[in-house]
Amino acid sequence: MKKSYYILPTIIALALAVGIFVGGKLHFNDTPEKLFTTNSKKDKLNRLIDYIDYEYVDDINTDSIVDVTVNNILDKLDPHSVYISKNEMQRVSENMKGDFVGIGVSFYMVNDTISVIRTIERGPSYLKGIKPGDRILLADNDTLYGRNMPSDNVVSALKGKIGTSVKLEVYRKSEDRRFTVSIKRDRIPIKSVDSYFMLTPKMGYIKVNRFAESTYKEFMAALNSLKMQGAKKLTLDLRDNPGGYLGIAEQMADEFLEDGKLILFTKNKKGKIDKTFATKRGSFEDQQVYVLINERSASASEIIAGALQDNDIGIIVGRRSFGKGLVQREMELGDGSAVRLTVSRYYTPTGRSIQKDYQNGSKDYYEKFTERYHSGELVSVDSIKVTDSLKFRTPKGKVVYGGGGIIPDVFVPIGTNEEEAVESLDSVGFLSRFIFNHLEEDRTRYAHYSKEEFLREFRVDDIMFENFVDFAIASNLKMNFYDFENKLKLHIKGALAEQLYSSNVQAMIKSASDAMLQKVIDLERPQIEQSEADKIETVN
Repeated sequence: MKKSYYILPTIIALALAVGIFVGGKLHFNDTPEKLFTTNSKKDKLNRLIDYIDYEYVDDINTDSIVDVTVNNILDKLDPHSVYISKNEMQRVSENMKGDFVGIGVSFYMVNDTISVIRTIERGPSYLKGIKPGDRILLADNDTLYGRNMPSDNVVSALKGKIGTSVKLEVYRKSEDRRFTVSIKRDRIPIKSVDSYFMLTPKMGYIKVNRFAESTYKEFMAALNSLKMQGAKKLTLDLRDNPGGYLGIAEQMADEFLEDGKLILFTKNKKGKIDKTFATKRGSFEDQQVYVLINERSASASEIIAGALQDNDIGIIVGRRSFGKGLVQREMELGDGSAVRLTVSRYYTPTGRSIQKDYQNGSKDYYEKFTERYHSGELVSVDSIKVTDSLKFRTPKGKVVYGGGGIIPDVFVPIGTNEEEAVESLDSVGFLSRFIFNHLEEDRTRYAHYSKEEFLREFRVDDIMFENFVDFAIASNLKMNFYDFENKLKLHIKGALAEQLYSSNVQAMIKSASDAMLQKVIDLERPQIEQSEADKIETVN
């Protein structure tokens, strides 16, 4: 007998991308000596800290006071000028550089023990024979299991300087044996390109999750691979991409624009304008491109979408983007911390700024995002509010608007609360955890499947689905599971494919239920039919 459950009205579609930054490769004209000369305002702050340090009745951690002071100052400027503490700098730097030094495993803590989910292909652990399901018990004789083991302790034990070795004691459950292995730490990539594959026989698909130092190289490697597979068209997926380096976005936009086309221009407080133009190197200039955006696509994502839209290149598909048109520069503060300070605004080729208003502070700024949800603009394009004074025209006469994000050429509404909740099960790791537990029961059951056979033949049966429902209920997840059985089975298969093969295979499977990708295929269908008709006419 079928059961019915009701979902909590909390969907990650409303979870705004906290920390949407962009690191613009810009330069100040002033020298450090001129910028940081002593003045009365700085003296006042320095004296106050000294008084607290030496005269206040109790011992106070003045470092924390300084952090609060810096944050309060930046909060008065704009929502994207941010302070990065010394403790946060390593994580932030690794994320934007695109790699870190480690042993190359992803893991869960299962029963207070590190359990390997997968190894990075060709990484240090992969080359030493570490397998999914292995338990890492010791690192250089330090215990890595036990109740309430801090995750920071685990990570610091596995990370280290490049070229150094760590001796691990490992338990392999499938063979019921312990063994030791010495693994040399190396650079481990943090992927910017989540997945890429052929969406149709002529169209490639690339999903980019941020714009880090390594993103352009990853993007070009994916694009060249797809071209070798016959891609004449491309779908570039920038959904949920919060941005990153301005220069990387410019490089990627250049691949689609002819030599001399304006990509964007920036303007600083002195009115200085810097323009960036496309070069001759573009490798996909005369090909059809679709760009997917949504309400969490920001900054560098909006630069690419705006550059293509304003130059009448391709089709922007999805929902209005976030609306961040400010450029930051990262500056060190001398103690290992740094500040990302807004130094200019950027404008799309037609001259529009897509930065939404922030005059009422950060709280109001981010609440404007939720207003979009409640106003209905995520469901209907007619609910998007535009201002005639911010109307611009592209060279071919298409009307575009500034203020508050990029409005797509083709609108695709957000799904229902429950549909979005199903989608979110991947992003929050829920399905991944279920699949890990499923594989732990018997990791040999899928050994006979090749990747192609798995894609073509495997189906999530009713027994596996019921096991998922039981797992979800035990985890206090409430939803109408059976109303979304087919979609859930597809996502379960995708999560299984990710752990067995790769995120590419998972993305291929999930594309069948992706409304935006299906819209792209629908847009392509008339062109395909016309092409076939032309062939018949030519033959006749």
